Amino acid sequence: MNLLMFLMFFSTIYFQNPENPKTDRPNILFLIADDWSYPHAGVYGDPMVLTPTFDKLAQEGVLFFNAYTASPSCSPARASILNGRYPHQNEQGGNLWSEWPAQFPTYVSLLEEAGYFTGSTRKGWGPGDFQVSGLEHNPAGKAYADFETFYKAKADGQPFTFWFGSSDPHREYVANTGIQSGMKLSDVTVPEFYPDLDCIRNDILDYYFEVERFDRECGQIIRFLEEIGELDNTLIVMTSDNGMPFPRAKANLYDLGTRMPLAMRWPSKIKAGTREESFVNFVDFAPSFLEAAGIQSKNMSGKSLWPILEGKSNGDQEVFLERERHANVRKGDLSYPMRAIRNHDYLYIRNIMPERYPAGDPSVHQSVGQFGDVDHSITKFLIMAMEGKPQMGAPDYFQLSFGFRPEEELYAIHQDPYQINNLAADPEFAGIKKELRKRLDEWMLETEDKRVIDPRSTYWDSVRYTPSYQMKDADYMEYIRDYRIRPPFTAPNGIPCLE
Repeated sequence: MNLLMFLMFFSTIYFQNPENPKTDRPNILFLIADDWSYPHAGVYGDPMVLTPTFDKLAQEGVLFFNAYTASPSCSPARASILNGRYPHQNEQGGNLWSEWPAQFPTYVSLLEEAGYFTGSTRKGWGPGDFQVSGLEHNPAGKAYADFETFYKAKADGQPFTFWFGSSDPHREYVANTGIQSGMKLSDVTVPEFYPDLDCIRNDILDYYFEVERFDRECGQIIRFLEEIGELDNTLIVMTSDNGMPFPRAKANLYDLGTRMPLAMRWPSKIKAGTREESFVNFVDFAPSFLEAAGIQSKNMSGKSLWPILEGKSNGDQEVFLERERHANVRKGDLSYPMRAIRNHDYLYIRNIMPERYPAGDPSVHQSVGQFGDVDHSITKFLIMAMEGKPQMGAPDYFQLSFGFRPEEELYAIHQDPYQINNLAADPEFAGIKKELRKRLDEWMLETEDKRVIDPRSTYWDSVRYTPSYQMKDADYMEYIRDYRIRPPFTAPNGIPCLE
């Protein structure tokens, strides 16, 4: 063995052996909520929800105002976070309840190879089947009871990456928890695509209650880091996987489905009080984490965030979004394919198969229920009850949440923050629509999207929907139960919300 080969061999052993860790690499703590939308945090100006942990991370690090999930659906969003690839590039992993695309390495697996101690708790990647891909544990890391247990299991001085996957604020909710915690119905801002009813305000309060619980649990982990002296050597990221579990939010490409809270803290690299307006897609996490650890990312579509945070780049001024099959809620296991581009001024959406119901079939399918892409809630059922009953001077709430959509949608963000007024057919905006359509086509071509070659591809219709093979499993039965109506749905004053 010549000297060069010996040095290469020694370097590999030294820097990948947990007994001899490379000490200048940061720990990485990833804190991810389940169904939390921007701007529901105090630091974003929301007057209702109390998020002191998130707010403090933002004050001591960077707060992002244009952070977007790659897909507004748990499994594909989490896969993109882990491997830095767009959902349509993750093959079967582009769907909810999918098989893990193990052919693509994750930042967790690459950090583990480089000597990091890795682990997770609660919800990692999923829902779906990772064991079919030959993995012994969830791609987010081996499961531990909690962060403290994980930390005590690692070697002294060994850098770590840990994934804390909360189940909050995913449904279902314990009714009236928000108002019982001291929140007031009168303080709620109801999105313009929902009727302004007390029962819907109460539903939003229960969502806020779970956001606050997520924030508290993250605070407990961070305090433990501080107590053991690891806080400032840890890159902390706090965010969500997709939007709030309400109609026209989660599983949709509108802002309440895709725009995410995001704060990051790492004192040696991030200036306290930074406010970042450039666009970030969650495919950017994996290459950013790897670069922080001194590892070059390969075969990833995301870009490192460090040039932006170090002032070396103005960052992206647009972001690309997508979804395929969410729940199995259409006859024939059909997807609802969408692609979109969002910039500072406009959101352009292409509904590739507009003849399909965007929220699922109106008939009950696979025990999930009507319009099953929308989690069951009093908000959902109140709007469903408005079918065929438009109110004078009000939007058609049912149509906005559950009706067919045109092939193209275009929204002017500043004038229409809730994306209700579709400008796609307005001649005044024809030039803007044409340019956004062109950019979207270019991105789909660059990223080898199957939909650019064959827009009506049946690929995501036909790949395995994993619960269908596990109909008797306890986990699947629990999933089905969670999608049934659980009365009583009543307002805090005891009046029934539905007759």
